[in-house]
Amino acid sequence: MKKGILLILGVLITSISFGQRKELSLSDAVMKQYRDFYPPSLTMFNWLPNTDCYTYLEGYTTLMKASVGNTEAKKWITIEKVNSVLNSKLNWFSGLSWKNENEFWLNDGQKYYCYNTVEEKGKMLHSLADDAENALFHEASQNIAYTRGNNVYINTAEGFKLIVTDNADKNIVSGQAIARSEFGITGGLFWSPSGGKLAFYEKDESAVHDYPLLDISATPGELKSIKYPMAGQQSEKARVGIYNIEKKQVKYVSPLHGSDNYLTNVSWTPDNQYVFIAEVNRDQNHVWLHVYSADGELVKTVLEETNDKWTEPEHPAFFPNDNSNEFVWISERNGFNNLYYYDFDGTLIKQLTNHEFVVKDIMEYNNGKIFYTTTGENPLETQVYAVDLKGKSSIITRAAGTHNVSITTDGKYFHDHFSSHDVPSADWIVNGKGKIVKKLMESPDMLSKYEIGSAEIGKLKAKDGTTLYTRLIKPSDFDPTKKYPVLVYVYGGPHAQLITNSWLDGASLWMYWMAEQGYLVYTVDGRGSAERGFEFESQIHRQLGVVEMEDQMSGVEYLKSLPYVDGERLAVHGWSFGGFMTTSLMLREAGTFNVGVAGGPVTDWKYYEIMYGERYMDRPEENEEGYKQASLLNHADKLEGDLLLIHGTVDDVVVMQHNLALVQKFVELGKQIDFFPYPMHKHNVRGKDRVHLMTKVLNYVIENNN
Repeated sequence: MKKGILLILGVLITSISFGQRKELSLSDAVMKQYRDFYPPSLTMFNWLPNTDCYTYLEGYTTLMKASVGNTEAKKWITIEKVNSVLNSKLNWFSGLSWKNENEFWLNDGQKYYCYNTVEEKGKMLHSLADDAENALFHEASQNIAYTRGNNVYINTAEGFKLIVTDNADKNIVSGQAIARSEFGITGGLFWSPSGGKLAFYEKDESAVHDYPLLDISATPGELKSIKYPMAGQQSEKARVGIYNIEKKQVKYVSPLHGSDNYLTNVSWTPDNQYVFIAEVNRDQNHVWLHVYSADGELVKTVLEETNDKWTEPEHPAFFPNDNSNEFVWISERNGFNNLYYYDFDGTLIKQLTNHEFVVKDIMEYNNGKIFYTTTGENPLETQVYAVDLKGKSSIITRAAGTHNVSITTDGKYFHDHFSSHDVPSADWIVNGKGKIVKKLMESPDMLSKYEIGSAEIGKLKAKDGTTLYTRLIKPSDFDPTKKYPVLVYVYGGPHAQLITNSWLDGASLWMYWMAEQGYLVYTVDGRGSAERGFEFESQIHRQLGVVEMEDQMSGVEYLKSLPYVDGERLAVHGWSFGGFMTTSLMLREAGTFNVGVAGGPVTDWKYYEIMYGERYMDRPEENEEGYKQASLLNHADKLEGDLLLIHGTVDDVVVMQHNLALVQKFVELGKQIDFFPYPMHKHNVRGKDRVHLMTKVLNYVIENNN
């Protein structure tokens, strides 16, 4: 049996000696990070509307109730009681949302209920077919919209079932996320405030290539096609439908400035009369914010923005006042996401924030203020700020860390759930000035009984002087007089930040397991990664992999300067963009790392999808040199060391053609590499098979990093 496998089998045996810390098994590190080891917190905390009372779940089956003034929470309602009243079979309070201080909604994804806590009565509102998906319940009207196959349906509160679309052509898909979930799109259905109208995305994929994936669950295997638009090729055609329940009529909106353009960031005005839709050109350097009537007629274009690199609207227009169509737009125009307040004609009333740090999202408008999440002064954190409509801002959360906040109806109190490097998890009640009113719960360290090392967050200067953040995980018995091998874990691309001031500093628990095997595990969030502003992120434009590798190599230089690092025993691992980075480093910085393990890697950006790929690289015909330099097939001859490539065989994000094309190139060159497929897994390996994956990855590193 190989040495690496023996190492992993050895750590599966945990110590049971009294007073002695246990050894963490790799299986537990992978499977139990977010179960047994996750710091306890108040589950499904909710404020009761128009009160200072709140509820949370105990054991998922008991609803607890307390108030800001009452220090002792009491058992209120059990799921067994709810089931007996509703004649339901709910396992827990799934989908709990308060209608008012006495009534709440519940749903299990197919059945939707309302329950009155005072009368102890309730009823089922909707029961959807088993194949219904993407359900969106509108609380005020109690209507529900959903999709079945490629069509949209509505069930009304009165019991009518409405067919919104009737697409016989499977290439026409309505009511689902479009543009492959870019631009902040996570759904395809949008209720008007009254619930009388529904907007929805629709895409025509007729011109998009049918990409085959092999389903081996059948005998014989079957090819199942997905629509996969590769960079430079034909894309989907987007439009937005607007359905009027009373008229039982759909009106459609199409892009104004090009049939290949994207439609995104849909929102309704408070008066139910207008729909805001952002149009982005295919080159993704120009955005228009259009206003349409509920009948689908263009009313006006209220703003437009351009950028010579890219524009990427990810937040719909926000309407702070229910009685006004004045709106707030999140824009990165000054280098960081900030809030801009406009009237309905598109005249700027006020730039509400002028932070030199990133605004992440708007939470809500409450008591005359807009509450929003932001990194604050420390880009590793998530803090909550408030700003009034005159531009006076203040911070709500005071403790260092990563915060998630919910607010009472009157804006007087906040439930603040957060974690940090020093705090595994805490639930506090704070007031509008950030003062702690009540500490509800502070979690112990669930890993305190295990042998586990520590993470150190550091800073590093990039070649251009930019500050980069780093994380170094050391074993529990770290000895500065020894020389340690290093595993560099990398992502490196947009929309991701690996290092945060949160529980475990954003790391996966398997990294701490790896440290206990005598390794240092190191990460650098380089230029191109998230939460640092446009200049930091956009340096990757048209040259993916260049500055990202430069920053990883700065990290390597730093590691080699440490007296306890064995600079001759470096390994690198990453997935997706991190797989691209891992393979890039093994080829374009050949000899730096003895071993690399790349999961689901992009190997040539011409194989990647349009919406993401063209934003950062432009079209292949517009950036031939950039695509050539980034293609790993053009650097395969430089490989030194051991390389393991991994891919899910039905990956619909980074299709397997990426890895197979690179393997073919290695074969042509006579280069020996290792390849491992995960049958019937998509872009990542999930469930119990993930233990097999991480065993494969880490064994490969341990065995070959000599």
